[in-house]
Amino acid sequence: MSAARSPLIIGHRGAPGYRPEHTRASYELAFALGADAVEPDVVATKDGVLVLRHENEISATTDVASRSEFAHLRTTKTVDGIRRTGWFTEDFTWAQLSTLRAVERLPDLRQASSSFDRQYPVMRLSQLFDLVDHESERAGRTLGLVVELKHATYFERLGLPLDELFAAAVRDSGWRDAQSRLVVESFERTVLERIRARSVRAKLVYLIEATGAPYDAVARDGAAARTYAQEIDGAGLYALATATGATAIDGISVSKTLLLDAAGDGTTDLVDRAHGVGLEIYTWTLRPENRFLSKRFRRGGAAEHFGDWQREFEVVMSTGVDGVFADHPDLAVVVRDAL
Repeated sequence: MSAARSPLIIGHRGAPGYRPEHTRASYELAFALGADAVEPDVVATKDGVLVLRHENEISATTDVASRSEFAHLRTTKTVDGIRRTGWFTEDFTWAQLSTLRAVERLPDLRQASSSFDRQYPVMRLSQLFDLVDHESERAGRTLGLVVELKHATYFERLGLPLDELFAAAVRDSGWRDAQSRLVVESFERTVLERIRARSVRAKLVYLIEATGAPYDAVARDGAAARTYAQEIDGAGLYALATATGATAIDGISVSKTLLLDAAGDGTTDLVDRAHGVGLEIYTWTLRPENRFLSKRFRRGGAAEHFGDWQREFEVVMSTGVDGVFADHPDLAVVVRDAL
C-alpha cells in the first residue's frame, strides 16, 4: 500500500459500480481492477459482531424486507438525529444477519449490479481482514483496508462501543501492527481518539462533510458544536494537525465538493493547506454517472449515463490529494496512471 502510486485508489465499499456493495464479490473485483485498498462501512450486531453495511438500517441493501421471519423486527428509530424506519443491525444476532443476502442499493441507476441481487451474503469485518490478506498474497503487493466506523455515539449508547469491538477484531485477525496498510476513519473524532487510546496501530483519518457538524459534537455541545467548516478553516486545520496524544490524527477525508471550486472551473486550496500543516488528505467519492458528477461535467440528460467522468477525476486528482475513493476502481486507475 505504501508503494502505490499517488493518489491511492480506494475501492469504495469494494467495486459497487459493478457488484452490490460490501460483498465478497465487490471487494475481490475491486482488487482485480487495480484498487490499492478497499473501504468498508462498519456497524454492529446485537451480539457485538462488526458487520459491513452502508448503514445500520439495512432495508435498502439486503433482502430483509422479503424475509417473513424478520418482519417483527421492523421498527422506527432516531439515528444521529434522523428518524428512520426499517430493520437495524443492532436488533439482529450475527447468526440471523448472516442468513440475509445483499441487494444493489441503487437499482435504478446500476441495473447491471442489481442483476447480482441475493447472490452474496452479508459479510463481517473479520472475513474482510482475511480476504485482504489473501488478495495481497495473490497480487504480490501490500493491499490496504480503510475502515469507516459508522454512528459511533449511537452504538456507544446501546452498549456496543465500536472502538472496543474494533480493537478486538483487529487483534483477533492479526492486524494489530498493520499501520502501513490499515486506516480507520470516522465522521466523529471521539471514536478515533478512543481507537488511538487502545493502541491500535493504524492511521486515523477524520471524515469531513461539506455541511453540518459531527454528531458526537452535537450530542455533547448542542447548538454550540463546532461545524465541519470550522474544523477545516485556517485555525481549525492547524488545530487538527497539532493535536497530540489520543487526540492526534493523521489526515482528513473530505467530500469532493470541498476540492472543486463551485464558482469556476478550478479547484480550492484545501489540499495545499492540509499538506502545509502536515496532514494527509483523501476525497470521496469518484463516480462516473451524471447523477454524481459536478454539474460542469455532466453530459446528456439521463442520471445513469456516464458524463465527462475522465475530466472530473483528472481535476480532482491533479490537486495532489493523497487518495480517492471510487465506485469503479478501474476507471480511477486509468485516470491516475495517465497523470
